[in-house]
Amino acid sequence: MGAMPKEAYVRCVICKIGEIRQGKATVTLERDGTTLVIKGVPASVCDNCGEEYVDEETADRLLKTAAEAVRAKVQVDIREYVEA
Repeated sequence: MGAMPKEAYVRCVICKIGEIRQGKATVTLERDGTTLVIKGVPASVCDNCGEEYVDEETADRLLKTAAEAVRAKVQVDIREYVEA
């Protein structure tokens, strides 16, 4: 999962072939023995290689959610992304 720059790219920065389209991603975060899977994350997705880009605000929310799960000593959790 890469971070999407503020200016939107028409072409994927990884494969340089595919077009970036709005979609959803499943993000897996692992930290300190915690595995957190979050489904339905809004993302820009390459239609060729599948590379997923999330914006800075979404990335911040995901990292805060992961930190909360670590503090709660969660081992494995699967969640659906909920818009703020």
